[in-house]
Amino acid sequence: MDLNDIKIDSSPTGNQAFSFTRTNSTGSIPAGGCNSSASSAQNTDDEDSDPNKTRCYKQRRRQAHTMAEQKRRDAIKKGYDELTMIVPTCHHPESISNQKMSKASVLQKSIDYMQFLTQQKKTQEDELESLRREVMALKIMKANYEHIVKTHQNTPKHGQSQVSDELKFQVFKQIMDTLFQSFNSSISVANFAELSACVFSWLEEYCKPQTLREAVMDILTQLNTQLTSSQQ
Repeated sequence: MDLNDIKIDSSPTGNQAFSFTRTNSTGSIPAGGCNSSASSAQNTDDEDSDPNKTRCYKQRRRQAHTMAEQKRRDAIKKGYDELTMIVPTCHHPESISNQKMSKASVLQKSIDYMQFLTQQKKTQEDELESLRREVMALKIMKANYEHIVKTHQNTPKHGQSQVSDELKFQVFKQIMDTLFQSFNSSISVANFAELSACVFSWLEEYCKPQTLREAVMDILTQLNTQLTSSQQ
């Protein structure tokens, strides 16, 4: 103990009190020294635990990435397996050995098969459209034949009043006049090629059975009205 460490306090009553202060070589111990040491130890523990947390986080992240990658690979494998089952050309191995077909071959054979199905679908649609047009033409022919049969059934027999030749000529003349009017308005005679094209176009548009039938019916209706008016 050093004499400098002894302090003498004088009280108002005259009594003296002695107090001792212990110091080390570096000086006096600050207040709350124990608490500071505990806090420093706690900070050191936290710093030591940070690398463990970082390693755990990286490990969990690596595991999640591995699981996602495995899931993606499983989905791709399942897709290739389904293509191999669906595409008929993938059922046959490329070589004599039972070696598994490569993914590139599966994709190429799948593309070829889809192109084949697309072409087949187009061919079937063309055939269906052709059959529809044929059915429509047959319906028109059927209607025309039915009309011809009814006309022959209504034709007066021998001994009954028959239509005169003059009236027949009038019907024929008006039919020809109607056709000539449409022909004259549709035909161009600038050159032979244009004339040929216009003639075929006119035939397709104005000489269809349904168009001729409607024109003849109008002419017959007009003549019948005129005959009825003249007889009255």
